[in-house]
Amino acid sequence: MTQIFVLFTLFFLPLLAVAGPAEISGARLWIAPDQTQLVIDASAPLAHKVFPVSAPNRLIIDIPDARVTGKLPLAEPADALVKGVRSGVLDNGQLRIVIDLKQAVRAKSFVLEPNERYGHRLVVDMAPKTDQPRTGKGQTGSKPVAGDRQGPRDLIIAIDPGHGGEDPGAIGAGGTLEKYVTLAIGRKLANLVNRESGMRALLIRDGDYYLSLNKRIELSLDQDADLFVSIHADAFVDQEASGSSVFILASDGATSRQADWLAERENSADRIGGIDLTDKTPSLSKTLWEMAQRGTQEHSNLAATAVLNHLRRVGAVHHAQVQKAGFAVLKVPTIPSLLVESAFISNPEEEKHLTSGDYQAKLAGALLSGIKAYFTAYPPPDTRWAKKGAGPGPKKSASAAEAATAGRQHVVSKGDTLERIAQQYAISLNALRSANTVDANKLRIGEVLIIPEG
Repeated sequence: MTQIFVLFTLFFLPLLAVAGPAEISGARLWIAPDQTQLVIDASAPLAHKVFPVSAPNRLIIDIPDARVTGKLPLAEPADALVKGVRSGVLDNGQLRIVIDLKQAVRAKSFVLEPNERYGHRLVVDMAPKTDQPRTGKGQTGSKPVAGDRQGPRDLIIAIDPGHGGEDPGAIGAGGTLEKYVTLAIGRKLANLVNRESGMRALLIRDGDYYLSLNKRIELSLDQDADLFVSIHADAFVDQEASGSSVFILASDGATSRQADWLAERENSADRIGGIDLTDKTPSLSKTLWEMAQRGTQEHSNLAATAVLNHLRRVGAVHHAQVQKAGFAVLKVPTIPSLLVESAFISNPEEEKHLTSGDYQAKLAGALLSGIKAYFTAYPPPDTRWAKKGAGPGPKKSASAAEAATAGRQHVVSKGDTLERIAQQYAISLNALRSANTVDANKLRIGEVLIIPEG
């Protein structure tokens, strides 16, 4: 009998413990310009029911078999929706979480399975019930109507700091979170862009909240951006990996296994950030075809090359050429788009640089210089940049199509000489001259040179 009792204890008590109520160890509130997100951490999947109550406005979350063991979040005064979060136990033993609201909301809830960073989560997204858009960081106001424009317009540069909110991105050896680094660089770049005559920044994320990859694309399309720049600071298994890289969307396969691995990791951000993966943009699968039709990818390559040439002046680059991979956030059908890996946050030395305000400013300055070089060579005809100068505009040694066909190209920057460019690409001066009809004494900033192979 004693042996039977011991066997019961060893085998059945753990099962009984598992069958107990789920533990809610904590929760977080993330405030975005168009919604507030509540994320609840739990030890097991939470069966739940969500419903609104009025007079006063509240959102009720009933969970039949759970208990709160951690702290619920305090609401922020800046939150336009949530006043507070509290919990209690009903007479029937059911857990009730109450979200006190400042206005009526539309709510959507879903559960997420554990991943490499989080356990089970219950996510509740809340948006204003009225159709009026919320004001807040990350929004630029109403979209201008084409017929209302008087004369040439400003260039619009969409700046997309990667990750945010529930998704911290890569984590450095010293604990630095990628989401903070990308936001700091993005804000510095936006300030520089806004100081330029004829340019305006659209900061896609301007706070610690998560935006789905599709939402980032939608915001840039809604404001008719002329260029989309996504900023990241990645990690790799090898802590010695270092340097900046610039990526564009691959339509015919990634340039390397590492590029493919990186894109796969970035594309999984929605599973980390608390986004319902069933809610996808239907048109996204058509994007590659649309890009090929409109020549967007060709200009993405030109813009990325200009940016890479200026990043190499700040520090080492990880890849000497623009890389290609299947980044979902770059699938913008009509906007030249590029993704910048500013440095490896997994490299202890580069992690220190990335947390330095001076280094972040240098990176932002290099990005701006590359952006300016691209638009000097290829200004949209209805913008102020197309009207700059007294002459017919910057001379181009090669058309966009010719440069893309040639494989490699170099956008001339301040201080460039033919000798320096030839040395940079390890080619002869004669080969560079033969591939381009240029006067060595009259190189112009923004001029695009074909770089021959060999």
